[in-house]
Amino acid sequence: MPKYIAVIGGVISGVGKGIATASIGRVLKNYGLSVTAIKIDPYINCDAGTLRPTEHGEVWVTDDGGEIDQDLGNYERFLGQPISKFNNITTGQIYRTLIEKERRGDFLGETVQFIPHVPNEIKRRVINAAGANDIVLVEIGGTIGDYENIPFLFALKSLENEIGTENIIYILVSYLPIPTHIEEMKTKPTQLAIKLLRENGIQPDFIICRGKYPLDAVRKNKIEQYSNISSENIISMPDVTGEGTPNTIYVVPSVLERENLGEKILQRLNVQKKEDYDSQEWNESTRRIIHSEKKVKIGIVGKYINIGDYMLKDSYISVCESLRHAGGKNNAEISICWIDASSLEDSGEESHSLLSSCDGLLIPGGFGSSGVEGKIKAIRYARENNIPFLGLCLGMQLAVVEFARNVCSLGGAHSREINPDAQHGVIDFLPEQHSISLKGGTMRLGSYPAVLKENTKTYSLYGQNIVAERHRHRYEVNPEYHSILQQNGLIFSGMSPDKTLVEFIELPNHPFFIATQSHPEFKSSLLKPAPLFDGFIKASLARQHLLTSQTHIEL
Repeated sequence: MPKYIAVIGGVISGVGKGIATASIGRVLKNYGLSVTAIKIDPYINCDAGTLRPTEHGEVWVTDDGGEIDQDLGNYERFLGQPISKFNNITTGQIYRTLIEKERRGDFLGETVQFIPHVPNEIKRRVINAAGANDIVLVEIGGTIGDYENIPFLFALKSLENEIGTENIIYILVSYLPIPTHIEEMKTKPTQLAIKLLRENGIQPDFIICRGKYPLDAVRKNKIEQYSNISSENIISMPDVTGEGTPNTIYVVPSVLERENLGEKILQRLNVQKKEDYDSQEWNESTRRIIHSEKKVKIGIVGKYINIGDYMLKDSYISVCESLRHAGGKNNAEISICWIDASSLEDSGEESHSLLSSCDGLLIPGGFGSSGVEGKIKAIRYARENNIPFLGLCLGMQLAVVEFARNVCSLGGAHSREINPDAQHGVIDFLPEQHSISLKGGTMRLGSYPAVLKENTKTYSLYGQNIVAERHRHRYEVNPEYHSILQQNGLIFSGMSPDKTLVEFIELPNHPFFIATQSHPEFKSSLLKPAPLFDGFIKASLARQHLLTSQTHIEL
């Protein structure tokens, strides 16, 4: 029987439950145990596919075509294994399933009610996603006290009654603020979170205390007295990232292991470790990120950056982490220069100066027309000035548009997503997409194979003929323009097995100009960086070295 670890948040959202959950999973996996993780999202959406990135952050795509909360990305990056779309449970999924069953008559005339039907459906999904793993982490989104969480907390308590208290533990991840007017870490919000959790019949076994600084003995004793939880089970998990800080989220497993959390969890669940704790490879990869010998500046030209007076970098979290994975492999610290695509549209020499200051330029995915011309402008600058360029999904589509306009002389070339009446729709709908009216879950989603062309940069980076990357889009390079694009020098370095869809493109006489219709950032991890990102960082470092050498010669 699997052992369950429920992770619940307190005080504020965004406290770091996802990182804590993923890190606990990494720690337990380092003991040789099989581990999986489940994310529960209390929103009524059936998945994250229709949510704006500025509303909810990045949409993570699984191998089996799920559009999921970005926390599953952290699970995969830390555990180094794919996780199914069925490991994401939402309120919308629960009620949709129950209503469909009721309409089919599956309940045989029974009155369908919150209890027992909603908790039973939640438990069914949790147990199915658990499979035969040794450890199953279940993270509940939001914070304790949210009305939306009540059904899931009730279901977990019901699961505990079925499997026994020895087979499930509860971890509260709570934030300890430091008000600026008193400069003292306050425990009262965490005390209230514990109280709210108990009102749902749950006593936390462990409390992970998040905050700007490590938890001191005075604060730990306060929490111990209020919660009746041994101070040994009150774990400090301070911030490890910040402006000017070379640290990384990948040190969190080591932070938790220094508090011996793994051993404490195994003891509480009566689980025997299968091998001695082994984190050598993980720690070495983390060390290379923290103590990099070089530094490389990467410009990300995006559209989901600003929200009010704040910057929402979570819109591109997987791209950023993939850059850091590749940076660690190449002993290079990644300095990200955020460039609002819209700001490039009407600017002149100032934008050229900004773009040229970057060692490499990356155009990520996205939807809609805002900032598109700014992205096309950045792509052209990278192409004409030999700046390493990596385009992802929309980034590839706009690279094709730019090439069609400025190399193939196809005036008015565009994507029909942006301009349905474009004279040359070099990017167009998938044929099967024309009749679709429902938006959720109907794109080309999940893992698809591509056949790579030998003697190309793309092939050399992957080192194999057939690769599979994840997709999330509706538009493709229009087959009517394949010939003219290739005749003018654009290389289709990867195609779908039936040779109808362009998956990878590149330019032959450029230091690094590669784009893909896929999202390779969704398969990158600390121990196995995505090949395209690895090559991109190598090329960016090479450009930096070349420019530095030329400067020294001129001096």
